[in-house]
Amino acid sequence: MPITSKLTIKDSQLDPFGRAIMRELEKRVVIGIPGDSMHPAEKGEAPISNAALGYLFEHGQPEKNLPARAHLVPGVERIAEEAAARLKAAAAKALAGDLDAPEKALHATGLLGVSAVQQEITDGAFAPLAERTIKARIRRGRTGTKPLIDTGAYRRSFQYTINRRNIAHDH
Repeated sequence: MPITSKLTIKDSQLDPFGRAIMRELEKRVVIGIPGDSMHPAEKGEAPISNAALGYLFEHGQPEKNLPARAHLVPGVERIAEEAAARLKAAAAKALAGDLDAPEKALHATGLLGVSAVQQEITDGAFAPLAERTIKARIRRGRTGTKPLIDTGAYRRSFQYTINRRNIAHDH
């Protein structure tokens, strides 16, 4: 659910400073779970990535009695206005000559987003755990009954990355 806008500028119309600004403004922050982040397999289970678990937790899997417990999208939505304001201010600073501002704003937005998702996991009003799940936790020595939080590893697996968007340029 990205917020997007479009600006078409020919590279030939830009001076070196303008091209530097455009390079900075082509970056984006992505909040989520790296695909190689693995959930430790329980006895008799196949290993699964935390990213795959995240998808299942976010969207549910009715055929396996796993209700949707949305936390990534609501967490990011909660900070959308603040993030947009930070990024807009950073773009204005870049146009005024501060080329470090966009990168700093992206890092701040990433940290803000990860924190919001983690807070959503902690505070979210999710469907309760099934009795079977609670009993399985007790057998493993766990006592918590909060959905999405068992060892805390899943909650800690959220990260952000900054990368370049694929933006077409007119040359």
